[in-house]
Amino acid sequence: METYGKILLIAMPAFLLLVLFEKWYGWRKGKDTVRNMDMISSLASGVTNVTKDVIGLYFVVLSYPFFLKNLAITTVPNQIITYIIAFMALDFAGYWVHRLQHVTNFFWNGHIVHHSSEEYNLACALRQSISGIVKTFAIFLLPAALFGVPEIVVATVAPLHLFAQFWYHTQHINRMGFLEKIIVTPSHHRVHHAINPQYIDKNYGQIFIFWDKWFGTYQEELPTVPPVYGITRPVRTWNPIKINFQHAWLLIQDAWRTNNWKDKFLLWFKPTGYRPADVAAKYPVYKIEDVYHFEKYDTKTSPALNTWAWVQNIMILLFVSYLFGNIAPINALDKNYIFWYGGFIFLSVYALTELMDRNQYAIVWEALRSGLGLYFLYVQGDWFGANSYLSSATYILGAYFTFSIVVTGWFVMKNKREDSIVIA
Repeated sequence: METYGKILLIAMPAFLLLVLFEKWYGWRKGKDTVRNMDMISSLASGVTNVTKDVIGLYFVVLSYPFFLKNLAITTVPNQIITYIIAFMALDFAGYWVHRLQHVTNFFWNGHIVHHSSEEYNLACALRQSISGIVKTFAIFLLPAALFGVPEIVVATVAPLHLFAQFWYHTQHINRMGFLEKIIVTPSHHRVHHAINPQYIDKNYGQIFIFWDKWFGTYQEELPTVPPVYGITRPVRTWNPIKINFQHAWLLIQDAWRTNNWKDKFLLWFKPTGYRPADVAAKYPVYKIEDVYHFEKYDTKTSPALNTWAWVQNIMILLFVSYLFGNIAPINALDKNYIFWYGGFIFLSVYALTELMDRNQYAIVWEALRSGLGLYFLYVQGDWFGANSYLSSATYILGAYFTFSIVVTGWFVMKNKREDSIVIA
């Protein structure tokens, strides 16, 4: 947990700089693929995912150490070749997990957030799930466990394998010659993120594309079929926490409402998108039928709101960075503090993205979030030890939380007035 947090302290600024560089590069080249609110939503989604993982909000049902201890038939040495084997095993497992997520109703909920952006850029790579509370991924690492690949090797290779999937989420790199036959390239992954009928459920590979070619799921990017991005049942929100549970909530509602008792239990394991006939007829859900003619989700904004959204986003990133860099000291203060801090981060993301959605209840969420922050300052007389780095940290943060409530309230009132004028 602490080691992963310190790795993220390096990775997060690097990813942010690359996201901003892509924005600048697209603007410079006259092909801007990054919308401001969409980018902030993606960054916020990344924050929730890494926060959940670092503070350990999940249950491991089938762990790799368990398989290694009980099933290994031999042991391989901790050498370079072992790391290569582990990398290949992770990628093979990743292909099948990815494929399962796309073709099964229940597992799609854990992946929908990654496809929820209607843009395709480096920022959308950061849209990762928080709904996968139960981890069963290790079942796909059985080959590595059978050959006795050490746990430390898998733990070292896993973050590298994950981070290596970032770079190809871009529209600014065209086809890459012979590499198209070996690795997943931006062209391959553009196909994967597209909702064109020709492209849906193709190219599941994470690092190597030959898995798709071997298992019949490969599709090249066609020059006559430009990819259209998103999901066919658009999420219509910037709030990544809502996005993470939208599909699961629909399944729960469908299971409750259907009169078919068989469907109540089996709809979870049906192909992605399946709904009982009686429920689909009575409770229709909007679905994009013509992918070339639909309106992307957007909300009315202004230079002031864009600026404030970035201020809040940067503050969230600073709060998260402080958490990741001080896990041990925070745990030393109180074992429960890390979970309270995680809750504060989630509230921060929720409040900001509700404001971006122009939801009038954003002020309620902001009051809860800033109120919790002020409560921490009052109880501790500090911000989880921050006064040891900056003696005035308590006063600065107190002023910030107070100001944040006031500004959010002002935007909510402003949005309400503008919306009432439009309605009138």
